[in-house]
Order: sequence, then C-alpha cells, then structure tokens
Amino acid sequence: MINREIIRIKIVQLTYAYYQNGNKNIDTAEKELFFSMSKAYDLYNHLLALIVAITKESRRRLEIAQAKAAREGSKAPSQKFAYNRFALQLEENTQLAEFMETQKRTWNDSPEFIGRLFEQIEQSQIYKEYMDDSEDNYAADRELWRKLYRALIQENEDLDSLLEEQSLYWNDDKDVVDTFVLKTIKRFEEKNGANQELLPEYDSEEEKDYARKLFRATILNANDYQHMMSEASQNWDFSRLAYMDVIIMQIAIAEMMNFPSIPLSVTINEYVELAKFYSTPRSAGYINGMLDAIAHHLINTGKLMKQL
Repeated sequence: MINREIIRIKIVQLTYAYYQNGNKNIDTAEKELFFSMSKAYDLYNHLLALIVAITKESRRRLEIAQAKAAREGSKAPSQKFAYNRFALQLEENTQLAEFMETQKRTWNDSPEFIGRLFEQIEQSQIYKEYMDDSEDNYAADRELWRKLYRALIQENEDLDSLLEEQSLYWNDDKDVVDTFVLKTIKRFEEKNGANQELLPEYDSEEEKDYARKLFRATILNANDYQHMMSEASQNWDFSRLAYMDVIIMQIAIAEMMNFPSIPLSVTINEYVELAKFYSTPRSAGYINGMLDAIAHHLINTGKLMKQL
C-alpha cells in the first residue's frame, strides 16, 4: 500500500524535521521515517474499521426501532443497510480484526462522531436510493459503500479534524490513503469471506529500499546538491530561497541521481506538486525551472545518463 507518493511526502516531512532538530542523527531519523510510514498503514486500517463502526451503529439503532415497532404493532424497519453484505464481510475480515486487536484507539472512543456520520448517511440520496432499490445482492451492497465513502467520508472536515486529534502523523496522509480504501472496497469478493486479503503494508521490499536510499542520499549528499542549486539559480539569490524549497529540490536531485529507472519528467512533476502543497504560492514554478536547469546541466556534463 505504501507507494512512492506516500514515501516522497514522508521524506519531505522528515528531512525538514531532521534539519530543524539540533541533534542530527541519521539512524534515528531513518527509524522515524519508517515509523511515520507505518502510521499511514494504520490509517488505512482505521478507515476500513470506520465502515464497520457505522454498520454496528446502524444495527444498534435498528434493534431499538424493532423493539418500538413490536410494542406499537407497526411495520418492522428494513434491515437492508444494517446487514449490508459487504460491510458484514469487512466486519468479519481476519486481517482487519487482527489489526484492531493491537490498537488502543478504536471508533468506540468516538460515539458522537459515529452517530452523526450515520445520520448523514441515512439522510443522503445515495442511502435512500439504495433502500428503495429492489436490487438486493452483494455487488449492490459493495457499490453502496464505494459511493458513500466517496461522498461522505473522503471529503469530511469533521473526520479530518478528528483524525488530526488522534495522530499528528495523519495530517497529510488521508488524501492518499482514501484512494487505497476505495481500491480495497472494489477488490472485495463475496466468495473470499473473512479471508479476503487487504492491501499489504508494502508491495515489495523495493519500496522500502527506495525510501531508505532516497532519504540517506538526500542527507549525506546535501552539500553537493545544494551546490547544484546555487549554480542553477543564476540571477536569484539562493540564500533567499524558502527553506522548504531547498528541501524539496534537494530530495528531487537525490532521486534524479540515484534512481536510473525513474524518468526525470516524473521526478520533476512529483516534486513540483509537493511544492504546491508544502511551500509558497510561487515555489512550484520556480522549482520546476530550477530542476529542469539542473537536469539539463547534469545530462550535458555526463553526470546523469537520462533523457528529458
């Protein structure tokens, strides 16, 4: 699950923190990097568990409504949402259950939020159309949760605030992790039951190696990379650059120099996008120009065997 987008984000954050920390220990910083990435995987599981928590809240309220209907002799409420096949399969998922057993924090700690979110779902057009639809099968149940997640969980300021309170590591992770939750929902198959596989923390050891190598190259070759920036800045006073701009370009150059299989255009585009989020409004355009100039210089001097 932890891909290069997440790794780049974390390395920007941890490189910045490394220089802000007076006690610069690269081994300690590397451990913090991998711990930070593991927290992104925790968030992935936590958001899957949110679907389970909402479903349990639905069943709790259904039991109350059923008891009331029995007392009054009125029509029993529908069980369709409370016993949604996809949500029940996720609730029974072996991997998710094992993960949740290791966590001190669960959605049981946030009953008011779960209640409000369930009410938002219940009032949504997506929910109403699902409840009114005569189609009643696993595929429809799974599609409901894909739609609900995109509409009410992916963009949810209350949830964002709550997650920020729960872990500082999750501040910038959710947008990326949301895409993996949606991918997981789409991959679920009824026949797999409780043994449906969730996404692994890492697709391969290659991603771990990429993270380790990129972080260490960024720190250990800092003087060389900053010299390249200084030369490429020409008429711009390098000393007046935003500190985050320097960090982002330093990491980008490390990626250019140490990963032959990653095209230069990919590296430049990825770090320009990070600059839009982490630095000043003018940074993206400037960083784009600087990295392009540095890449051309490295190619022309034979230090980089890539093409732009």
